[in-house]
Amino acid sequence: MDIQEIYKIYLSHPTVTTDSRNCPEGSIFIALKGTSFDGNKFAKAALDKGCSYAIVDEKEYADPTDKRIILVEDALVTYKELAREHRRQFSIPVIGITGTNGKTTSKELISTVLAEKYKVHHTEANYNNDVGVPRTLLGIRPDDEIAVIEMGASHPGDIKKLVTYVEPTCGLITNVGRAHLQGFGSFEGVKRTKGELYDYLKAHEALLFLNESNADLTEMAAQREFDRIITYGQDDTADVQGKVISCAPFLKFEWQSSSLNKQQPANTIYEVQTHLIGSYNLDNMLAAITIGLHFGVTPQQINHALENYIPHNNRSQLTETAHNKLIVDAYNANPSSMAAAIENFRLMEVEHKMAILGDMRELGAASAEEHQKVVELLKAAGLTNVWLVGEEFQKTNTDFRKFKDVDEVKAEIALHRPEDHYILIKGSNGIRLFELPNLL
Repeated sequence: MDIQEIYKIYLSHPTVTTDSRNCPEGSIFIALKGTSFDGNKFAKAALDKGCSYAIVDEKEYADPTDKRIILVEDALVTYKELAREHRRQFSIPVIGITGTNGKTTSKELISTVLAEKYKVHHTEANYNNDVGVPRTLLGIRPDDEIAVIEMGASHPGDIKKLVTYVEPTCGLITNVGRAHLQGFGSFEGVKRTKGELYDYLKAHEALLFLNESNADLTEMAAQREFDRIITYGQDDTADVQGKVISCAPFLKFEWQSSSLNKQQPANTIYEVQTHLIGSYNLDNMLAAITIGLHFGVTPQQINHALENYIPHNNRSQLTETAHNKLIVDAYNANPSSMAAAIENFRLMEVEHKMAILGDMRELGAASAEEHQKVVELLKAAGLTNVWLVGEEFQKTNTDFRKFKDVDEVKAEIALHRPEDHYILIKGSNGIRLFELPNLL
């Protein structure tokens, strides 16, 4: 059975599930495999629970007498091809986003801005991998007017694969940094992999949104000799220009656009007070403004969207407890995002600062060097009250307090909880620092 035939079935049963525990009546179950599970084993159970069809890729689970079970060569590939077939039914703009840091925040800001004028479909949470992207694409509905698709990568070729299914009409890379070095091999490997989005956009004469203030991205774009570029950044030459006014503690910034703003005089400057922590979020804001202007959202609508956006999922959040004010960014950490967080914390115009930082994962041979660099950044920022958590930080040369794991931190908080501090909490998800806010 080819993908067009499977798509015809999908049109009659437009709900897909990959979880046999969640089988809506009339849905299609796709038997995916993981390191510790095989969906094929649950195909029959999924049908019993309400699925109308099950797609499997192992013969022993295919019953020739049961037309509800569809045998394919590779269930994951079929899942992605089904998603691409669905995406091709729509001629709407599709914005592809990748980058080392800021993907999810940028996706949410862009979607929020565009929602002022359009019915927007976007990636939920951070479902940005081989399984999450098809799920997002299959969620596009006939009344959607624009789609914003986030794509993540941890190995070379990841973005190249994803763009062949997403088929973006325009896109951006938020930034490139030293993350997942174990998978990419080097920083150059990071640039090549993220640059696979640029390769697709160039090959298909698609529009690039470029952070002109980022030297790495500018170089990567120049190498590909793009014909269609709209720029943003802190340089005077950018199509959309912006600068930080303050971080006290929330980001306040100003922006203007001489070329894209058709609503007011070219020299009109707008001020925006956000609910986001971090001067590094200026780039994410400017990206959203640029894309909004390109698609005809007015400056007033843009500013309204950005001023009312409230972050969630432990990203750039300020949480006020009975005892402290917490800057929580405990979802992930890598050298570039850690450096940005420390620099922003340095710039924040507040007293009684404290930092609780956890290990950065997946850095391979560079791990020891990169963790020591973080220690040096903390010293240079003038931070003295610092708790370092995890095996990698244990190895660093520093006088800062060290904790083996989050449980040791919890025990210390139970004995001597900090009071009346601004506390930066940042680390890789696996270090579990997200368990701390309730204790502080």
